[in-house]
Amino acid sequence: MSNSFEQMSTSSYNTQSSSIKRLMREAIELKEPTELFYCQPIENNLYEWHFTIRGPKDTEFEHGIYHGRILLPVEYPMKPPSIIFLTASGRFKINEKICLSISGHHAETWTPTWGIRTALLAIIGFMETPGEGAIGSLDYTPDERRTLAKRSQSYVCPTCGIANSQLLLPLSEKSIDIQKQAKELANQISFQKNFETTSNNKLVVKSSLNSSELRSNSSNQILVLNENNFNNNLFNFVIYVCCIIFLFLFLRRLFLIFGNSQSFPSSFTDF
Repeated sequence: MSNSFEQMSTSSYNTQSSSIKRLMREAIELKEPTELFYCQPIENNLYEWHFTIRGPKDTEFEHGIYHGRILLPVEYPMKPPSIIFLTASGRFKINEKICLSISGHHAETWTPTWGIRTALLAIIGFMETPGEGAIGSLDYTPDERRTLAKRSQSYVCPTCGIANSQLLLPLSEKSIDIQKQAKELANQISFQKNFETTSNNKLVVKSSLNSSELRSNSSNQILVLNENNFNNNLFNFVIYVCCIIFLFLFLRRLFLIFGNSQSFPSSFTDF
């Protein structure tokens, strides 16, 4: 895995693609192993990377070195990668896509500004968090995880052909700061996910309340309209009756005035 990117032929890829450009740039940035992680694309496949991470200090994973795969979609970095562990840890299942806020299971929390390095740090930070039944998570006891951590160092990936213990640089004081970054990043991503979930729940509640209020307001408006219509009809009926009575009295008055004063001849004489 150490020279897979240099050996890779890019002739089969569209080098004008923004996704390919991004992946090639990240491959160059991550080509050297560090004390806590190392990640490179496998030979002849820029969309599958293999990673190796060191377990966080002062946890049951402290002596563990874990290997896995990162599967990137062709839409990367607009869509998140999928993460698969190949080394048993007691925190994540092996050979199964795990559910994290930076993985394909949560595309809604992914941002294109994150990259593979961000994902590696987040994985390290998330290792000491509880699984809580998430997809691909495990909640082994601390003793079981310590046992698996010791075994993990001798794991050899069939694709990479190198033992985990040979892939990372020796620990130094520099790694302490990087581990703090990993933990803070995991907390930040987790907070963002919880905040968005809470916001969505508030939106749902607000939407439900608005719907109830709209139905209530609609019912009240219908009652008011019906009452107004009844009042208007009653008023129009009264006006109509008054007009009829007025017209009757007016005609009667005219009849009394002109009917009695008009004279008619009593007889006709033939000439």
